[in-house]
Amino acid sequence: MFLASAAPAPVALDLVLGDTLPPRLSDFRLFTDARGTRPNDGVEPYDLNTPLFSDYAEKFRYLYLPPGTTARSDGDGLPDFPVGTVLVKSFGYPADMRHPERDVSIIETRLLIRRAHGWVALPYVWNAELGDAELKRGGKRLPVDWIDAQGRSRSISYAVPNQNQCKECHALSGEITPIGPKARNMRGGARATLPVWNDPGTGSLDRRARAYLDVNCGHCHNPKGAASNSGLFLTWEESDRTALGIGKRPVAAGRGSGGLDFDIAPGHPERSILTFRMKTTEPGLAMPELGRATVHDEAIVVIENWIRAMN
Repeated sequence: MFLASAAPAPVALDLVLGDTLPPRLSDFRLFTDARGTRPNDGVEPYDLNTPLFSDYAEKFRYLYLPPGTTARSDGDGLPDFPVGTVLVKSFGYPADMRHPERDVSIIETRLLIRRAHGWVALPYVWNAELGDAELKRGGKRLPVDWIDAQGRSRSISYAVPNQNQCKECHALSGEITPIGPKARNMRGGARATLPVWNDPGTGSLDRRARAYLDVNCGHCHNPKGAASNSGLFLTWEESDRTALGIGKRPVAAGRGSGGLDFDIAPGHPERSILTFRMKTTEPGLAMPELGRATVHDEAIVVIENWIRAMN
């Protein structure tokens, strides 16, 4: 259990660096409270310009670097995080998203820890009393109900990923790697060039649509990712129109094509496989494959407008 203290014990660096898999989140001493909302000394909150969509969950991100270390960045991509880095991401929902300032019920906290042999992904699920979070390497399903920003009642079976699923999304050349905290996407950072996908004041429609696809699809759809054999590469760096799917026929035409001919049919979102797969929740068809049980309605509008504006 978390213990309140005027002078909390420091982050348990020995557990961060070690080879064990602590059964409780509190073992790491990343937080000083029993709700996982007050980070310990050295655990810094951060935010992203364009985050990964996860069924409308609110996310709280923190970064821990061992004392005396820094994360070095030569460009706008992923910094070189030192051994001992911990990336912390908590997921939760307010009862009513029309009043997001109210308490958010935290469901899970995921850790990405850089150890000497590479990154390790650990999912922790909070117990009913919010007294601690327990390691669930096999994942878990949890019922979640909330009122969305339009006042509609929502209900989903929320999926906490198992460790193998963590590896699927975070795989790059077969190794686990972080997705979100690239220098170009760190809000307030000197190299933050990625726009906010739903804020026209931060960039053109083209740049905002590309930013959304980079964060939500590019971790798999890149030459070293899990979807490399598709030939569809949706990273921010990609400049080849065909690789981006524009006028590109799919490598394999199956159920996933929806009977459509092109990944992106310029001017016609209704004829584009990309939007077809973003708008379905059917297993085997939905993209991304993991991490969502709902359609991101607001993002669909942006992507469809982007395709519609193409010559």
